[in-house]
Amino acid sequence: MELFSLENALNLGVLIFLQAVLGFDNLLYISIESQRAPAVDQARVRKLGITIALVLRVVLLFLIMSLLQTFSAPFFSIHWTGVLEGEFTFSTIVFLAGGAFLMYTAVKEISHLLAIEHLESGEETDREPKSANQVIAMIVTMNLIFSFDSILSALAITDVFFVLAAAIVVSGVMMLVLADSVSEFIKRNRKYEVLGLFILLIVAIVLLGEGGHASHLTIAGFPIEPISKATFYFAIVVLVAVDLLQSKYQTKLAAKRAAEQYGSVSRGDWGA
Repeated sequence: MELFSLENALNLGVLIFLQAVLGFDNLLYISIESQRAPAVDQARVRKLGITIALVLRVVLLFLIMSLLQTFSAPFFSIHWTGVLEGEFTFSTIVFLAGGAFLMYTAVKEISHLLAIEHLESGEETDREPKSANQVIAMIVTMNLIFSFDSILSALAITDVFFVLAAAIVVSGVMMLVLADSVSEFIKRNRKYEVLGLFILLIVAIVLLGEGGHASHLTIAGFPIEPISKATFYFAIVVLVAVDLLQSKYQTKLAAKRAAEQYGSVSRGDWGA
């Protein structure tokens, strides 16, 4: 197959769109996680973390394409009849471990945002700080975990390495361009951080579902079923719509209460 062909050009366009869509949750994680680093290092952390992860994603793509059979072969299996059963490959272990860690992170951050001390102080005093290197390591690690899903999905479209690598590079550059803007938006609009964390929680459930289904995992006789991409995106749309409508309603309610309070004060002054 010729490298510069119409088919490859069309596949590249589809893959760039796919990488952009699948990379949204990754960008959201980077924006939230980078806020744990010292303020002066946050922009550098995002750029360096994405750049390192971008290079490693291309390496990961090469390894997956070269060792596809090895990745699909079971590493070990569990046959605890009626309790826990499954056959685990390298990729399913990554999905399950990544999903579990992402769920832990999202639940911990949501709990932090709802903590009484946090609400009363309005500051981040109880959030555990991290060094710039620790945050970069976390960004790179989670980026690679997210990469498994996007790379395996991309391989269903084409197996031309240079087309796949070009799509990864383009999506990585887009993330570099957007990372600071998304992070600043979340900082200025802290209410959307809760929305972002719940989206990451859904992503964690998707990863666990995909990993469990691919592992033929059954718990207490119940098989783990994956969440379809359509259901995932529908849930995201509903979450965003509810958040926007609630914000609009609260704005109108606050304006109405302010007008009523102003009217009552004016009537009081008039009566005096």
